[in-house]
Amino acid sequence: MFYQQGDVIIKKISEIKGKRLNHLILAKGEITGHNHIITEGNAELYEDNGTLYLRVNSETATLTHQEHKKIILPKGDYQIDRVREFDHFEEEAKNVRD
Repeated sequence: MFYQQGDVIIKKISEIKGKRLNHLILAKGEITGHNHIITEGNAELYEDNGTLYLRVNSETATLTHQEHKKIILPKGDYQIDRVREFDHFEEEAKNVRD
C-alpha cells in the first residue's frame, strides 16, 4: 500500500529504523519552497542513511502541501520516497522536483 502527494511517495512498511528527527517535514520544495509536512495527528519522523521513515502514532495524521490535496495517513510505519524520472539524454535517474 502506498500514497502519493506530488513528488513524495509514502509506502507502508513493517518497521522503521534510524534516528528520530525534531521536525515533521517529509520533503521541501526545491522550486516553490512549499513543504510536504504532517500538520495534524501524532507522528514521528526518522532518518537512516538518507532515507526518511514516518511513524503515525495517532489513529490518523494529515499530510499537507500548499499545492496538493491533503492525505490522511492511518496509524502505522511508512518509508518516504521521491518520484524519480529517467533523463535519456543524460542517461541518469533524477528526483522529480516539486
